[in-house]
Amino acid sequence: MSRTWCSALPGGVRLAVQITPNAKKTEVIGVLDEALKLKLQAQPIEGKANEALVRYLAETLSVPRSAVTITHGHTSKRKLVEVKSATLTAERVASLLLPPGA
Repeated sequence: MSRTWCSALPGGVRLAVQITPNAKKTEVIGVLDEALKLKLQAQPIEGKANEALVRYLAETLSVPRSAVTITHGHTSKRKLVEVKSATLTAERVASLLLPPGA
């Protein structure tokens, strides 16, 4: 299984994500076009969707919010996110984020 949406970095991982704001609840949909697709229960105004993305990833991956940084795509639906953690691997991230059977 290809995990081009999640790659290892020195001291962490990089995620390619595609978000859909204004959802009823925050959840992972799956992998689409080499990006992890997420629905966010936040509006895409004043950085609220970005804030919700950082909060969701930090909670799900059990890292502090300060370890999650959006590096590209602040105003786009497609974003690159870096997560700093010495213990996270691409396989571990996939197991934590992807729904069973995805």
